[in-house]
Amino acid sequence: MKFDRKKHKDSLLLGLYHGLLKPRMIEEKMLLLLRQGKISKWFSGIGQEAISVGVTMALEEDEYILPMHRNLGVFTSRNMPLNRLFAQFQGTGGGYSKGRERSFHFGSNEHHIVGMISHLGPQMGVADGIALSHLLKKEAKVTAVFTGDGGASEGDFHESVNVAAVWSLPVIFVIENNGYGLSTPTNQQYKFKNFIDKGLGYGIEALKIDGNNILEVYDTIKKLAESMHANPRPVLLECVTFRMRGHEEASGTKYVPQELFEEWGQKDPLINYEKYLLDEAVLTNEIIESYRKEIKHEIENGLELAFSEPPVVPDTALEYTDLYAPFDNREIPPLRSNTRNIRLVDAISEGLRQSMQKHPNLVLMGQDIAEYGGVFKITEGFLNEFGADRVRNTPLCEAAIVGTALGLSVNGMKAMVEMQFADFVTEGFNQIVNNLAKIYWRWGQNADVVIRMPTGAGVGAGPFHSQSNEAWFFHTPGLKILYPAFPADAKGLLNAAFNDPNPILFFEHKALYRSITGEVPDDYYTLEIGKANWVKKGTQISIITYGYGVHWALETLADYPEISADLLDLRTLLPLDWEAIVATVNNTGKVIILHEDTLIGGIGAEIAAYINEHCFNSLDAPVVRCASLDTPVPFSIALEKNFLPKERFKKKLIELWNY
Repeated sequence: MKFDRKKHKDSLLLGLYHGLLKPRMIEEKMLLLLRQGKISKWFSGIGQEAISVGVTMALEEDEYILPMHRNLGVFTSRNMPLNRLFAQFQGTGGGYSKGRERSFHFGSNEHHIVGMISHLGPQMGVADGIALSHLLKKEAKVTAVFTGDGGASEGDFHESVNVAAVWSLPVIFVIENNGYGLSTPTNQQYKFKNFIDKGLGYGIEALKIDGNNILEVYDTIKKLAESMHANPRPVLLECVTFRMRGHEEASGTKYVPQELFEEWGQKDPLINYEKYLLDEAVLTNEIIESYRKEIKHEIENGLELAFSEPPVVPDTALEYTDLYAPFDNREIPPLRSNTRNIRLVDAISEGLRQSMQKHPNLVLMGQDIAEYGGVFKITEGFLNEFGADRVRNTPLCEAAIVGTALGLSVNGMKAMVEMQFADFVTEGFNQIVNNLAKIYWRWGQNADVVIRMPTGAGVGAGPFHSQSNEAWFFHTPGLKILYPAFPADAKGLLNAAFNDPNPILFFEHKALYRSITGEVPDDYYTLEIGKANWVKKGTQISIITYGYGVHWALETLADYPEISADLLDLRTLLPLDWEAIVATVNNTGKVIILHEDTLIGGIGAEIAAYINEHCFNSLDAPVVRCASLDTPVPFSIALEKNFLPKERFKKKLIELWNY
């Protein structure tokens, strides 16, 4: 291994050595504690420290890094308190996740570190968003994100690199090529020879370096960062290294040929660099001893503090409180009483425009939303009004774009993603349910993201453009789901969604866009999230519904004026307004729940179960559910009408009324 100190001062060379030594000594201690049964699990980065340390020390302290399992050196090089790190590894209350996570599945905005989730790929899209925020703020910063030779097989890798290339985002994609993804060797992960071969396909720069050479890593990152500050662009950096221990300690290394350990053992980044510095008379045995004594003392003190912590005491109220970042949910009334009768689509567009005016840090992203104005024309004219930085056409990369939205939030911005159709959200599903929904609960980072979802049937669009998929997300703690049925509600709730710093799915029924109108205040205003609306008051029967179901119910009640019904429009599906639900049940004693989504596993099932459990004494009849058929949505208009519950609802309503 050849080292080139260039013109580096001795202090820098020693700083890099200290940076390498610290995670190595922590690892050695962790492996000892693991054998003693004092810790439960460990992902070893021994032999790979030069990449983590070199990258981190080459970047500025306020430049974000998104590490993975084997990047202890990132955390130590950012000088995280060891007692909190060790508490994190133990899953105790003093860790960054309050005992809810262990290992490196956490972050700290204070240290400009954003932790991974187990799915490996999503952090790359988040890096895109952080880099985009720097560009929009005109900050000369780069973002570094780690992945491995295995993780780079994920679709998120392709999407994120592609988005970064198209938007010229200053992201360094650091690929730690250590030869194995758990037990799968690289020749079973890809067919190309080197990762740098991928660069040409994305039209970006790609470099390959010795990941065990701390000076080569440091100098490469330093040079790249300086260049990218002046000329923002993404770079693919392949760092060749080797994993000297198992994927995690329990998995062992029997699947790895022994000769590889002998070969790479000769390339140990710490031992080789230490020998070089001794030969150069920069390092002495006395300095080594001094460093080791200092680091050992820091480790022992950190462990003493971490191990002295009492066990986590469960607090159910806190678990629920920490699902959502707090915000002032009070309604903001319009300044004036002026209203206009406008369509649902116009109300959404108007609310979106007024929120863009109110929040200069709000960025809109989606396929065809710029010049074209979106397939439903909701953002028509926005490009001219707000500019290409804030109204952004995206590649067909839903996962990366949702990740980008989260990255924008990490660096203090707001983001909206328009799914061209709600059906397409499956491509970004993992980011939504595992990253956006959980991140505040995991380590206190909010996800200030609104995802608009044109949804529903009734327009003859078939099984891939007509699904009602709100129930997919209803089961995911940490999300909020809004589903307005009227223009005024749509505008007020959309404005509220952009004030709320939490991840919100905003469902908009396509068939209602241009078919319904209503009086809508001209001025900016908000409605309270989580508050249902009594569309009608009655005494005989309660209809609980949302979306298109509200209008089906109104049409049916117009046909049967003899039925005196409460019509409760939920408007917010997560969290539900349980108080209003209980109130209407107690008022009438008969309940029918109507929704367009399929019956099995629908939101109506949960409401029915809650009513049975909490309002049984008020019921005068069994709770009835009415929903679409448990099939995909058919294309034929005749079949689609049969699929939808509108006609069945009339029959069920009369039966319940006569019960």
